[in-house]
Amino acid sequence: MISDGDAGTGVSLTTRGRREELGPSVLLAGLIVLALALRFWRLGEWNFQATEIFTLRDSLNPRFTNPRPLGYLLNYYVVGSFLPLDEFGLRLLPAVFGVLAVPAFYLVSRRLVGTRVALLSVLLLVVSPLHVMYSQLARYWSLVFLLSAIYPYAIYLGIRERNRRALALGVVTGVLAVLAHPVSVLLLGGLGLFLVAGLRREHLAQLWSQKAVRWTMVLAIVLATAIVVRFIPILGEWISEHDQRPGYGQFLLRPTPAPGTKQIFYLLAYFESLTVPVVLSAIAGIYSLRQGRDRSLLLFLTSLAVFPIGFLTLVSLRTAVSQYYLLPSAPIFFLGAGIFLDRLFEINWQLRPRWLVPAVVTAIVATAGAPTLISDYRDGRRYDFRGGARWLKAHLAPGDLVYSDQPMVTAHYLPATQVHHLRQDLAPLVQSVGELQEDGRGGRIWIIAPAPSHAPTRSWTRPSSASLATGRARAP
Repeated sequence: MISDGDAGTGVSLTTRGRREELGPSVLLAGLIVLALALRFWRLGEWNFQATEIFTLRDSLNPRFTNPRPLGYLLNYYVVGSFLPLDEFGLRLLPAVFGVLAVPAFYLVSRRLVGTRVALLSVLLLVVSPLHVMYSQLARYWSLVFLLSAIYPYAIYLGIRERNRRALALGVVTGVLAVLAHPVSVLLLGGLGLFLVAGLRREHLAQLWSQKAVRWTMVLAIVLATAIVVRFIPILGEWISEHDQRPGYGQFLLRPTPAPGTKQIFYLLAYFESLTVPVVLSAIAGIYSLRQGRDRSLLLFLTSLAVFPIGFLTLVSLRTAVSQYYLLPSAPIFFLGAGIFLDRLFEINWQLRPRWLVPAVVTAIVATAGAPTLISDYRDGRRYDFRGGARWLKAHLAPGDLVYSDQPMVTAHYLPATQVHHLRQDLAPLVQSVGELQEDGRGGRIWIIAPAPSHAPTRSWTRPSSASLATGRARAP
């Protein structure tokens, strides 16, 4: 028989349990709302930048033979069915994928390391200027992040827990990730490195005795062969294209640094975009798993980070490699930083309240990218080529020539004007000056190029030498 006091205690425990279950859900909902606000604010206000023009081109005429068709097909068949593919339309799905990454990453992280680590990791993701920037960029990178935050971890859980559903989820999202961008396949190299480093000879012999494992190995070999057949030619074409047209990108870039220095800058730029506090916290958090109960997770996360980052760094010795390609490894850093912050909450600090120190450290790490985030909302990391084109359209005369370091962007906003590519090699520009002199038409050459970051803000009411250089043709 239960006394009234016992019954009251039971009701109290039940209520407390419900509150504990409801707490993480409420926090997650708040983080999702914050992510929604950060990723949709001013989404369609800024003009296109160079790489977004490629998305516009390939979304208007999608092809299944494209090496990364998924995003373009979604734009054409989903967004294009109810919105024009303009600045907002092309950025709609990236923003949606950026928001969806929050609950997806939470669910994966919770299965791996627990609720509190998952919430801390998601907090860092929500306020990350890197992820906000990709979520507001009309490219496929927020989709790559979303799928890369699921598939390798689902495969790991499927193998570790012998969970067929998790394994199937990992395979499906892995295929989608590769269709979003081929660089996602590098995470499979991290998985392979983990399996090779974590399995001993006796484990291999024991596993090989199982029929299911032998079939899995056969499928893995077939998959590896398909990857080689599919992606080695893509890599070869990428290298060949950059060999034939060096420095032909849509940006007026500085000369390439010497080997070694280039790779150091490449990695430092990636770590800076994640913010140094997040990177250092991630390294400390993953290292702390040595003292915990899950060294398998330590090896897995390390392998998953080392292989793609190391592979792309080595490839950069041979050809140009975008920093964007490192994005599939980014979830590891947010997860590792969440583990580190969780360890701080477990320490019995002498300073009271005991949560004060870990809460302050969490705030420092989470707000490290706030200045970048605030700065990005001013102009979206985009130069105002649309405003420049609008001003120039009213001043162009027949026979004038236009040069721009982002010719596709300028041509998009000046559809009736031929825009020449401004490059480090000034020979074409000098040739144009000579042709105008020979014709005697007195035409002008207009150069549209980015202003320095410290240039004062001004409107397009009159030309500014920092952004729009004009002049009659004369010998340089």
